[in-house]
Amino acid sequence: MTRTSGVAQRIINLRFPKEHRFYSTVTNQLSRRRVVITGTGAVSPLAHNVPEAWSRILAGESAISKLGDQFKGLPCQVAAQVLRDQLPTEKYFSKSDLKIMSTATQFAIIASEEALSSAKLQPKDLTAKQRERFGVCVGMGMFDLTEVYGAWQQLQRGYNRVSPFFVPRLLPNMACGHISMRYGLRGPNHSVSTACATGAHAIGDALRFIRNGDADIILAGSGEACIDPLAIAGFCRLRALSTTHNDTPMASSRPFDKKRDGFVMGEGAAILVLEELEHARNRGAPILAELLGYGLSGDAYHITSPSEDGTGATLAMQRAITDARILPTDITYVNAHATSTPTGDRIEAHAIERVFGEHVSKVRVSSTKGAHGHLLGASGNLETVFVVQACVDNKLPPSINIENLDEDIKVSIVQNKSEQWCNSAEVLRIALKNSFGFGGTNASLCIGEYRE
Repeated sequence: MTRTSGVAQRIINLRFPKEHRFYSTVTNQLSRRRVVITGTGAVSPLAHNVPEAWSRILAGESAISKLGDQFKGLPCQVAAQVLRDQLPTEKYFSKSDLKIMSTATQFAIIASEEALSSAKLQPKDLTAKQRERFGVCVGMGMFDLTEVYGAWQQLQRGYNRVSPFFVPRLLPNMACGHISMRYGLRGPNHSVSTACATGAHAIGDALRFIRNGDADIILAGSGEACIDPLAIAGFCRLRALSTTHNDTPMASSRPFDKKRDGFVMGEGAAILVLEELEHARNRGAPILAELLGYGLSGDAYHITSPSEDGTGATLAMQRAITDARILPTDITYVNAHATSTPTGDRIEAHAIERVFGEHVSKVRVSSTKGAHGHLLGASGNLETVFVVQACVDNKLPPSINIENLDEDIKVSIVQNKSEQWCNSAEVLRIALKNSFGFGGTNASLCIGEYRE
């Protein structure tokens, strides 16, 4: 932890008495609150909980399957879908709840329940003052287009056929709102919608809220549920989705492989409990990992394609490292955004080379999207959960479906099988988690093994 040194503190005390209005400002410039992760929860194509999903990730399994009959005629016939019939919605929601909540919101609430349980935290047991220091940062990349299409069809039958909950179900910040209301949380209520970087931005923003003293605990992450014919058709028209592996769904998402041809859409949610370190210690919380840094940038280049030189990705990673107050040589793993697109994976790999220079040979890289697809706005937060698990278990998740590594990918990929992360107990496990989105928006999180 970076704290104010004794000498520096004495200088501050001489110049500014504690009651002086500049005292806390100057002190905070030299010291800052540490933020740890005390709980995680997830609803994903792999499983409806974190332990089972992590187990399948390490086993190199894939949850991608064939799409149903309503998708016939579309170039892409595969997706990573949450098994809805196995999701115990009746355990969490009343019939009235289901009317006013989108599917993505439902996913996010279920993930929040697991995250709170994991953190050994029950908001109902907190005082009103404590709940005022408890925030929610949960975003959404895009809403389910089926909702819009269905409402339009109802409108053709008459104005009164349109549900009064149509607009609230669509709003990207509504998962955040429902979580806040469900637990009575009156801290920062903040939602971002930055395409496929949404989940990572939500976590990074939550980090800053806690550092700045706006909250002591925050539920952070994102939910996404937009696998519908119109969305699949739209992404196909962008030529973004995989279309050449329709008969072998589990092999369709293949980051860094020579035959990758596009991403596979996924759905789900992941929520993390972020907490100020002393607050977590005081209540005896389980500390899973530490959130060390956050970097963000813009490509300023194109609406869907990253710039060839990877400047945006490079800046985001460099800024996360700087914000963490560490050196590039302290990092030994990068959980890549790599979605299995021909251009994106290559550019990100080159950006990683640029950031780490000679140290890159000691940095392992993988993308777990071969297992769970690309959850769009909920990808960065789900993959952050897996980085946290890697910190806890000292195991690196693999990039699966690599048959022939692209010769233009020079970074060290964890191929097809999980690996031990560190062989020495003296080496601190520190990773970067990258997320990039349409519009040229980039985020990188620095996550480390927690030690006193």
